[in-house]
Amino acid sequence: MAELPQRFLDKLRTAVGADNLLSDPADRWPYGQDNSRKHALPGAVVFVTQHKHVADAVHLCNEFSVPVVGRGLGSGTTGGAVPTKDGLVLTFERMDRLIDISPADRSMRVQAGVTNQAVQNEAAKHGFFWAPDPTSAAYCTVGGNIALNAGGPRAVKYGATRDNVLALTAVTGAGETIHTGTATTKSSVGYDLTRLLIGSEATLALITEATLKLTPSPETKRTLQAAYRDIRTATQAIAAIMAQPVVPCALEFMDGASIEMIRNYSKATLPRDAGAMLLVELDGPEAAMESSIAAIRRAAGNDGLVEFIAAKTHEEANALWATRKALSPALRNIAPNKLNEDVVVPVSRIPALIEGLEKLSREYDIPIVNFGHAGNGNIHVNLLYDTQDPAQEQRAMPCLTRVFDLVIALDGTLSGEHGIGLAKRDFLNRAIDAPTLDLMRRIKREFDPKGILNPEKLFPVA
Repeated sequence: MAELPQRFLDKLRTAVGADNLLSDPADRWPYGQDNSRKHALPGAVVFVTQHKHVADAVHLCNEFSVPVVGRGLGSGTTGGAVPTKDGLVLTFERMDRLIDISPADRSMRVQAGVTNQAVQNEAAKHGFFWAPDPTSAAYCTVGGNIALNAGGPRAVKYGATRDNVLALTAVTGAGETIHTGTATTKSSVGYDLTRLLIGSEATLALITEATLKLTPSPETKRTLQAAYRDIRTATQAIAAIMAQPVVPCALEFMDGASIEMIRNYSKATLPRDAGAMLLVELDGPEAAMESSIAAIRRAAGNDGLVEFIAAKTHEEANALWATRKALSPALRNIAPNKLNEDVVVPVSRIPALIEGLEKLSREYDIPIVNFGHAGNGNIHVNLLYDTQDPAQEQRAMPCLTRVFDLVIALDGTLSGEHGIGLAKRDFLNRAIDAPTLDLMRRIKREFDPKGILNPEKLFPVA
């Protein structure tokens, strides 16, 4: 491992303060990983607490040609926060201030290191919520949500992060401070750089501050569960639900393998003859709830429906959601080394996707468990294999390659909310044609002339 220049470290210590710089290898070690289980020891770690720290650090990285990686709390699953070139990690965990909230403007201004849950808690005090609701809300940061364009169950009705950010303050790879967007919900001035930065995985700029678009909290919610005889009728119901006027705020899908896993690893009560299941959440005025439930019931009611439940209390609703939340712990128990992909296809192509995945599972003799945010076609595909089994280890990556081929053939894309990072970068040229990918590289060079921002991420390595 190459050591960072001492002169660089001395200047960095002066710029950010000695208490904010970690140089001992033991102290640096935890900041070399994220939830992808990939790891690389960073050359140094800086706790940024203000915008100036970020700008000064990036200026120094330019001066000394040191790679720099921005980091929230490390909940990402694709290796996007792993420092691949022994460079500098800027961690935003101490830059976690809720700057202000404006209920009249339905907006909140925050620093990048604040957690999603802290935003939700503060917004709720004023009768609002922020739409992105990833499962990791309690320990993921707004900056990380912006870097990956995070979504969650609510995205089917309220959109992902890209649809719920008004303005950003950021530092480009050249060390320049830029301000994108406005405090207003409408603007026709110049290029939309805000939406460009969202989802760019910190390869163009490091976000330091964001103005978030808030949504008024609904008067009430209702949770519904529909169990189906087989996957075909369940996926037909998804398309029917999304084609009628009552838009659910969440529409989750679980295949037969998911249901069996829940039976074995939780106390949830599920119908024995269910081969697939939908979890539907509605929100809106209390007066409209009964008619909305009836509309969903009509759309969901094909010949494969074996059970339809509408929760009447918070306790019943929590019990229904417990079935979905039991999946991740069950998967960790069964296959700690699983490959978890968050592919997306048009809703009408979900039946073909699931059918294709079943064929691949049989062909490669690898169990595949599918669940996710079916309302917008975002399916979490889990390849369960044992890394201690050489035969399965050998089959896993070819199977994954075929999964991506299937998704692209169905007019889908490789990621709905987890991003590309290290894990999927070598597949990116399957999803994006060569001229478009070349344009993206040129945009990267304009923002980051020396290529120091989050190197070796997102783009396939030449």
